[in-house]
Amino acid sequence: METTFGPLVCNYKQHRRTPSTSSTMTYSPRDEDDGMPPISTPRRSDSAISVRSLHSESTMSLRSTFSLHEEEEDTPQVFAEQPSVKLCCQLCCSVFKDPVITTCGVSQKCPVDNAKLTVVVNNIAVAEQIGELFIHCKYGCRPAATGKPGAFEVDPLGCPFTIKLSSRKDHEAGCDYRPVRCPNNPSCPPLLTMNLEAHLKACEHIKCPHSKYGCTFIGNQDTYETHLEMCKFEGLKEFLQQTDDRFHEMQVALAQKDQDIAFLRSMLGKLSEKLDQLEKNLELKFDVLDENQSKLSEDLMEFRRDASMLNDELSHINARLNMGILGSYDPQQIFKCKGTFVGHQGPVWCLCVYSTGDLLFSGSSDKTIKVWDTCTTYKCQKTLEGHDALVSIQVWDIQTLQKVNTIRAHDNPVCTLVSSHNMLFSGSLKAIKVWDIMGTELKLKKELTGLNHWVRALVASQNHLYSGSYQTIKIWDIRSLECVHVLQTSGGSVYSIAVTNHHIVCGTYENLIHVWDIESKEQVRTLTGHVGTVYALAVISTPDQTKVFSASYDRSLRVWSMDNMICTQTLLRHQGSVTALAVSRGRLFSGAVDSTVKVWTC
Repeated sequence: METTFGPLVCNYKQHRRTPSTSSTMTYSPRDEDDGMPPISTPRRSDSAISVRSLHSESTMSLRSTFSLHEEEEDTPQVFAEQPSVKLCCQLCCSVFKDPVITTCGVSQKCPVDNAKLTVVVNNIAVAEQIGELFIHCKYGCRPAATGKPGAFEVDPLGCPFTIKLSSRKDHEAGCDYRPVRCPNNPSCPPLLTMNLEAHLKACEHIKCPHSKYGCTFIGNQDTYETHLEMCKFEGLKEFLQQTDDRFHEMQVALAQKDQDIAFLRSMLGKLSEKLDQLEKNLELKFDVLDENQSKLSEDLMEFRRDASMLNDELSHINARLNMGILGSYDPQQIFKCKGTFVGHQGPVWCLCVYSTGDLLFSGSSDKTIKVWDTCTTYKCQKTLEGHDALVSIQVWDIQTLQKVNTIRAHDNPVCTLVSSHNMLFSGSLKAIKVWDIMGTELKLKKELTGLNHWVRALVASQNHLYSGSYQTIKIWDIRSLECVHVLQTSGGSVYSIAVTNHHIVCGTYENLIHVWDIESKEQVRTLTGHVGTVYALAVISTPDQTKVFSASYDRSLRVWSMDNMICTQTLLRHQGSVTALAVSRGRLFSGAVDSTVKVWTC
């Protein structure tokens, strides 16, 4: 979990507990306002109602190599003072064991939705704060009187010391209250370390050090010393010790030989397996070589056919040029970067344009929304602050640019928002919530379920709502709020959706852009070219043509002509992943991880 906390100062060292510092159970925080960190990045919003507390993404092992304490699961852990909720897990409500910073990626599973997680880095700052917490020595604790499993309380008859969590092992290894057994006889009653010395002086079960050679003496300390003077084995102890040493050396040598034999057998087995694998690979390569040769022949024939068609097309165009038919032909429009909005202190994750087209809203991981004038001054008009959680929706008055309402919308982070038909749709984990917009109030109307993963993309077009989740696009009737069609796709989670007059377009986690016919719902093309997740899509339509813009993790934007489904331009000006797009009056706005918003026009 990505978590950042301030320092926790403790100015005292190991000390005896007093009645005011004792506690009865391990502390379990219940702070409802500390939200879970996001599993995915929020998407673009098409209204002035914004997702709360946007964040950045990265890639990376859930398992930390750094550990605060490696005690057994049932080791008592009673804190001398109540720990801060900032140092406690929001799922199990216990103090962190191995604090790390994680994001979704390619490692182990998230406890919330089974999404894959990776570790960015060990959270050493949090670990050091936890290590400074004072706890009671485990030999000063006992199971709680409530009988609840895993609950402990202070034992007034046990160790009176409290120590820092980071140094508990050092203290407990030498604690006077640590239980020990009599080394002479396991039948002796259990002892504390502080009582062992006195017990040994009075113990009646002291054996002769030569008992392993056959001496049967058992007695107390006084008779033990007398016996040693008379023991027949005492004079032979050097010879016996040498014999033991030699026997031990032979055992070690024998064990080493056994290990060498086992290693050689293992290596022989691996060599045999490798030889079999090499034979199979060789056969497979011959098969692949035959297939490739056949495919190359087919590709060569296809290339010759394409070359012939291109020559025919060029001849046709030349003929039309010679006849003057194409004299008024408008060449391909070229988009250029006309300016950059700078001011955010973190990655820009969503963009949205006010209906008049004069105001552009940008949301960032710096927990602010900036309002930009895109027609006159081209400057930031205001910075909206107030986001501090991931599961809430903030409502702002566009005329006054003031916050008027806050709604805790979901139990998990809100990923995307879209409004239509006087309703707001919010996407989260396996759910879409539908809200009636009543002035500044949002009233929950219905929750759309049956979704298989995070809903990262929502688009409303005419009377339909399009939602994207894992390899699926669902089409909902906005009036009945029922699912009327499901499009199955590939390429992992759907991160972006756009709808034109004739097509449904989606961008996926695995760099692909899929295109469906909007009437037949048949997939007509897969557009390739990006080498990173396609985070956002936007459409600019004119009577003559329709263009789709795509933004990707690979730091580029691509312009696609929907007439022939080809990429007509690649825009490279951002220094980080391009995460959000918005269009207004023929202009394209792009937001990126480099904290900037760029303006593109023809």
